[in-house]
Amino acid sequence: MKYSESIKPISYLKTHASEVIRDVVRNQKTLIITHNGEAKVVLQDVKLYEKTQESIALLKILALSGKEIKLGKYKPLQTSLKNVNKKIKRFKREQSEIQS
Repeated sequence: MKYSESIKPISYLKTHASEVIRDVVRNQKTLIITHNGEAKVVLQDVKLYEKTQESIALLKILALSGKEIKLGKYKPLQTSLKNVNKKIKRFKREQSEIQS
């Protein structure tokens, strides 16, 4: 996306609000709105915004995971699987005791 083509003054937004919103939604665009010649706000399709937020969340998780690995704070896969299996067995046992 070329930001130079996606910059509009607030006066344009005021006079063409419906058209701008329709275009942003239809084309999943992002517009930068200026006020007194300075970029002030971003107008973005809500679905695109949600995708962006989800991507950021995944990147944060990935970065934290990398940090934990570097610090040696992880368990081998086999250990993790054994722990999960133990929890499943314990849960099933508790469920059968409740039903009895």
